Amino acid sequence: MKNLIEIKTDDDFIIDLMYAGTENMMQTNVYERVGLGNRCFVQQDMFIKLEALRPKLREKGLKLKIKDAYRPPLAHEMMLKIIPMEGFFARTPERSQHCHGSAIDCVLCTRDGKELKFPCQVDAYEKKYAEQIARGEWAEFQQHLKKASYNWQNSTMEELANRGLQKELMESVGFKSLEHEWWHFNLPDKEKYPMVEFRINHNQIEFY
Repeated sequence: MKNLIEIKTDDDFIIDLMYAGTENMMQTNVYERVGLGNRCFVQQDMFIKLEALRPKLREKGLKLKIKDAYRPPLAHEMMLKIIPMEGFFARTPERSQHCHGSAIDCVLCTRDGKELKFPCQVDAYEKKYAEQIARGEWAEFQQHLKKASYNWQNSTMEELANRGLQKELMESVGFKSLEHEWWHFNLPDKEKYPMVEFRINHNQIEFY
């Protein structure tokens, strides 16, 4: 279960890993720094579920943009150092299903790639909050982060409907949702999947 499968941008999926760029709460491209870049890897069981999602997306006239998938443990450790805010990232790589290749963060898009409206962006990202966090100011972002929860109802009907639709689509093919992050979905029986280490060998990505 350490031989992960790569997913590439195609007719149904858009690969746009937020940690391979700077539009994230850390304002740095951690995945580029560790050598992963904008490459999306998942467990085979997740690949099978995503394949089952294709006809459902097409039926709705939608695509799925994947904003995070497999996360190298080294990258996770770097992220914890940059944002040590309790509860934002899993406390250790072992606790993060991303480091096991068994979780994705995602957002529904139109077929031309425009993201649908949700109560907040993935990771509740907004540049102003990222800048505050860089100064060690957490309070406003912690309030904003409440919009990530399925319990949050103070949004437009369109945003709430899109949130519900994404949850319905993902759960229909066997993903499990996370109550406090509308964008996060992982495989059931997560104990089946060991943490996956990552290295570059002769310019090739290896998992072990």
